[in-house]
Parts: sequence; C-alpha cells; structure tokens
Amino acid sequence: MYLKGLELQGFKSFPDRIKLDFNKGITAVVGPNGSGKSNISDAVRWVLGEKSAKSLRGSKMEDIIFSGTADRKPMGFAEVSLIMDNSDRMLNIDFSEVSVTRKVYRSGESEYLINGKACRQKDILELFMDTGVGKEGYSIIGQGRIDEILSSKSEDRRTLFEEAAGIVKYKTRCNETRNNLEHVQADLVRVK
Repeated sequence: MYLKGLELQGFKSFPDRIKLDFNKGITAVVGPNGSGKSNISDAVRWVLGEKSAKSLRGSKMEDIIFSGTADRKPMGFAEVSLIMDNSDRMLNIDFSEVSVTRKVYRSGESEYLINGKACRQKDILELFMDTGVGKEGYSIIGQGRIDEILSSKSEDRRTLFEEAAGIVKYKTRCNETRNNLEHVQADLVRVK
C-alpha cells in the first residue's frame, strides 16, 4: 500500500482543484515559507479524520476552508481526497485503489466517502487502523510532533507503539464491547 495521489479543493491555500500524484519511493515537497507545504500534510490528517482545528493550525474547523483574497471570493466548502494503491490488500477492502474523501461546508455540514460512496467517519478510522496511516499514526509526523512525542506521558507514547504493533483495532473493539456490556448491565439493574 502506498499513497498514490491527493486531490484538494477549497482547502486552506488551495482554492482551485489540485491533484498531486505520488510515485513509489520518496517524494519531497519544497518551497519558501508560506507557500502551503504544511497545508498538504494538514490535508492528509484532515481527510483521515482529524477533528481538532488546533491540530490543523486553526481556531475553528471553518478555518480550513479557503477564506478568499483581494482578488478571489471565499469558497463555500473544502474537499480533500486521498488515493491509496491497495493492490497488496493491506486495507481491508476489496479494491486495488481506494479513494477516501472528506468534505466540509461553511454551514458546518460534512461528508465522508470511500470510493465515492457515503460512509461514516468511524468507517474511515477503522479502515486505516493498524496500518500506521491513521490521523494519529506514526506515518504522518508534522511540525513539532517529534518533540511532543518525546516529551509526552508514557500513556500517550503507548498509543503510538500500539498503532505500530497493529493492535489498535482490537483494543478499540474490546473497549466498545466493554462499554456496551456496561450499558446492558445498567439496563438490567434498572429493569430489576
């Protein structure tokens, strides 16, 4: 599995639809300060399910939508699509190419799509669990993240290691099941 492409429209400093194609191997994004290099990694984190505007270097989620310039009107939405080559079937989906899309409107509404079909954010998070590619995965490390990892609590670092070990999906399912059992137990007590 590898990142094959990234399509952005209306996201931060990218008002026009832009497609970035990536080949196998190493790809470097270079440019002067303020040219939007960090916006590309922010777009990847956002499409993978990032909920925190602060993590995307904004104060509210609306800040990721292109806000206009003296010559251009602001956009009404932001859309990012991540295209992954899945010919090795590392992602648990029966497609050799997987496109994950997230779209948000100024009104606050949002959409999530996998290969053009509507889905939940949870479906996208589960798709990438234990691959290292998730929003909290070890494959996307932004500005200041290395220092944050080194200075964080041991419990926070454990999450990173659990993702690398491939046990996050099972741990998440176990916690969900435990919560469901607690709710059922509370219902039984209430019924008695």
